[in-house]
Amino acid sequence: MSNDFGSYPGDASRGPGHGGPQQPYGQQQYGQQPQYGQQPPSYGYAPPGYGAPQGPPPPSGKIKPGIGWIVGVWLLALVSIVVGIGGFAGGIFNAVTDAAPTKTFAPGEAATVRIDPADKPAIYVATGGPTKFECTLKGGTGTPSLQKPDLQQTVAGSDGVTWEMGLRVGVDQAGDYQVQCSADPAEGTTFGVGKELAADSLVGGVLALFVIPGVGILLAIVVTIVVLVKRSNARKRRAAAVPVGQWGQPGPYGR
Repeated sequence: MSNDFGSYPGDASRGPGHGGPQQPYGQQQYGQQPQYGQQPPSYGYAPPGYGAPQGPPPPSGKIKPGIGWIVGVWLLALVSIVVGIGGFAGGIFNAVTDAAPTKTFAPGEAATVRIDPADKPAIYVATGGPTKFECTLKGGTGTPSLQKPDLQQTVAGSDGVTWEMGLRVGVDQAGDYQVQCSADPAEGTTFGVGKELAADSLVGGVLALFVIPGVGILLAIVVTIVVLVKRSNARKRRAAAVPVGQWGQPGPYGR
């Protein structure tokens, strides 16, 4: 029987099968440090976004042109409608006021008035009821004429008196003329010399009523169509700028 002095059970210098129990291969013994250069095992999962497809962020910001253009242009159209109605009313009022007699006289009274053929002069009658009347016109050169109007015209003076055109006046040149009229009944009847309310005197008011609002509405329609088309194209360009397959938000890795 022999004994080996200096060796202990489990001596690593002894071969397998000798001595004490051996440590399993690859298992770290108690108290030993990991060898230099070795990394400790890692656990868990990769950070979010790691390895995900990356790309530029999608475009941001408001789509231009803004809706404010449409709102503004339709407000402008509304203003043009108000201006057109006001211009029409003002034109009619001015035309009627200018046509009202400025020189008045009573039945049987001879009045001298300044008459210009360019003004389309006319004799007006203001009365409270049915009245028969006759007028004469003298003076100037040539032969002045008086004719019944084809259409009944009524104007209102600045003093609120309502005048009905009784006779159209025809003269060759401007000058001073003597006018005298008689009426039955004479009481409550007044005559005056004013201007014929011709259609051309209303042209300005009619143009204001239709032209100004028409231009405003047409401009609003055109601007609305242009803005909507541009906004639609801007949305399409923005959608096309986003890369295909981009998903999620980029993580801290893979940049």
